[in-house]
Amino acid sequence: MRRIAASLIAVFCLTSCTSTEGPTEYAAASAPQPVASASNASLDLLNSLPVKGRAPKTGYARDKFRHWDDDVTVELGHNGCDTRNDILQRDLVEETFKPRTHNCVVLTGVLHDPYTGTDINFVRGPHSSDVQIDHVVSLSNAWQTGAQQLNDDQRRNFANDPLNLLAVSGPANQQKGDGDAATWLPANKAFRCDYVTRQVQVKAKYQLWVTAPEKEAISRILANCG
Repeated sequence: MRRIAASLIAVFCLTSCTSTEGPTEYAAASAPQPVASASNASLDLLNSLPVKGRAPKTGYARDKFRHWDDDVTVELGHNGCDTRNDILQRDLVEETFKPRTHNCVVLTGVLHDPYTGTDINFVRGPHSSDVQIDHVVSLSNAWQTGAQQLNDDQRRNFANDPLNLLAVSGPANQQKGDGDAATWLPANKAFRCDYVTRQVQVKAKYQLWVTAPEKEAISRILANCG
């Protein structure tokens, strides 16, 4: 998967990163947040998270997390493109764009899918769901592990934060649902260290907690990372 770096940044609180360039400057400013196999740092960050059971799902609705919204203070916010196209542009290769959209509408591309380890052709239209944008920590999981306490702006940032978003196989994303690391992991074992590291980073950044089975599953994976 393109431009996923190999160093870990532990993020403990909400941050802002507002783009000052227009959509045509996307490529210079849009590298995804780093994830990596620095297992000791990842374990330290994991151990900083509270451990609790999942809260009830009562009150959850996807519209409490305004996703694909450019009006955010996380990376790529206010760049003139919606978040879905931002992530497609970041994660696909060989992209083509709809004319006169300032490269804000991706028409075609190829995804090196991190979840399955396969290449998937993306074509906007009836089959565009072959590639979907996954919330690495799902909206529902976030709601049940602390996001109920976030305000509207924080939840909107969470839903549009590139750190928490990956272009992936549609069927794999559907299979995952709102599962955490205790119930679902990518079939591509080579990506599991990066996957759980990213989940830990997101939960730390937005002050969410992990469940005991989730922490055990993540710890087991990180213990075997290089």
